Amino acid sequence: MVPKSRLSAGVYLLLVFLSGALVGGFSHRLYMTRSVNAAPRTPDEWRKKYVGEMRESVKLDDQQVAQLQQILDDTRKRFQQMREEEKPVAQKIQNEQTDRIRAMLRPEQQPLYETLRVERERRRQEAERKKGH
Repeated sequence: MVPKSRLSAGVYLLLVFLSGALVGGFSHRLYMTRSVNAAPRTPDEWRKKYVGEMRESVKLDDQQVAQLQQILDDTRKRFQQMREEEKPVAQKIQNEQTDRIRAMLRPEQQPLYETLRVERERRRQEAERKKGH
């Protein structure tokens, strides 16, 4: 017969092991759910995920996938065209903002503002290059 203290220790050891496995399994599931369901970061990642979902969920055949790709290409072109058409309006609004800010600044603040604008523009262009635009 096994002494009671050894039996208790064995049961406690088994409970600790099982609770660790349970917490580990739950943590892994939580991590994977958040990682896998993360939103795509680029338009190409979004597109690949969307086409995959359409193929799987809606059961698209190869011809339908090709048609979907064409629809997505056309939509992308239309959005690019729209953004190009909006650029002059956006630039006008930006210029008006800059002029209004310059008008409110004291003379000694003007060069500081211009330095800030140059630095912000440099960072914006760098971020665009990293995105691949």
